[in-house]
Amino acid sequence: MQKFFLYARKSTDMEDKQVRSIEDQIAELRAFAKQENLEIVDVLIEKQSAKVPGRPVFNEMIKRIEKSEANGILAWHPDRLARNSVDGGKIIYLLDCGHLQSLKFPTFWFEPTPQGKFMLNIAFGQSKYYVDNLSENTKRGLHQKVKRGEYPGFAPIGYLNDPRVKSVVVDKKKSVVIKKAFELYAENNSRLEDISNFLAQQGIATRNRKNLKRDRISFILSNPFYVGLFRYAGEIYEGKHQPIISKKIFDKVQEILKQRGRPHHKPKNESSPFADF
Repeated sequence: MQKFFLYARKSTDMEDKQVRSIEDQIAELRAFAKQENLEIVDVLIEKQSAKVPGRPVFNEMIKRIEKSEANGILAWHPDRLARNSVDGGKIIYLLDCGHLQSLKFPTFWFEPTPQGKFMLNIAFGQSKYYVDNLSENTKRGLHQKVKRGEYPGFAPIGYLNDPRVKSVVVDKKKSVVIKKAFELYAENNSRLEDISNFLAQQGIATRNRKNLKRDRISFILSNPFYVGLFRYAGEIYEGKHQPIISKKIFDKVQEILKQRGRPHHKPKNESSPFADF
């Protein structure tokens, strides 16, 4: 007698945004099981992308099928099972070995025949192609956005990501503090620790309310975003966002960071005041 695992998956990835919720999948699959008189031995729920191998619930299901706890899988569509070649190959292999005798989908026809496995392979391939194509289109869209001067990431301290205009805008309160931090360091009288203390006093610290570390302060002070530029994929682009630091102050800060980052070598024969004579 055939026993089925009901497998429902949903992730927050772009390719899954139009896919039904977990609750909808389970409701439809239970109704389909009742209609087809299928015995469900367990309901398995996974909230993770299937773009890459390594889903824990899916892998555990495969192990349980190999132990003969069930010999069938009920899912809403083949793309719920796999969007990568490795996981798709596991399903096909289980069918070839006889561990898996049946796959049931309300939205896809399948029979454990050479033609059925061929069509299933095509379905898995289409799912992977969709993900790959979506990723390529996303990269292309990001590149075009960058060329327009629109920063594609999270805004640094002193700025905000405004979802209303889908752009980066100045944080009126924190931008003043960041500007003052640059000015203090440009005076060449403050260490990175001093800047960290100053920011903490102004309410800019970690989530645990601890001072920002030296490397984070160094990153902030060397970030060209504050003069209207931004880094993306190893290149510098001119941004549309409003600068909050003048180039003069920024360049002075970079000069100081560079000087303090140089190793200090002691001159030869330092003990002799007449070494150079």
